[in-house]
Amino acid sequence: MASQTQGIQQLLAAEKKAADKVTEARKRKARRLKQAKEEAQEEIEKYRQERERQFREFEAKHMGSKEDVAARIDADTKIKIEEMNKGVAGHKDKVIQEILQLVCNIKPELHKNYQIEA
Repeated sequence: MASQTQGIQQLLAAEKKAADKVTEARKRKARRLKQAKEEAQEEIEKYRQERERQFREFEAKHMGSKEDVAARIDADTKIKIEEMNKGVAGHKDKVIQEILQLVCNIKPELHKNYQIEA
């Protein structure tokens, strides 16, 4: 009977040892997954920063700084406004004369849809 109890004790000890190994293996796996996730996150962040840097360089190279773009837009706007003002000044008298002629030189005519009732 003592040998049976001793055998059962050995089985229980072996079972506990196996359960501990399984628990430890699960913990190691969880740590490895967490570490892999952190490394992947770091890699993603590095890639994102690199791409942002490349984009800023590309933007600066092809578009210039925001101040340069704003200055170019302002200059273009001023040039176009000056051209429009010159066009207005050049055609102003002609347009006024045409409007006055249309208003003052009225030729009374019967409308084509007017019907004389007799």
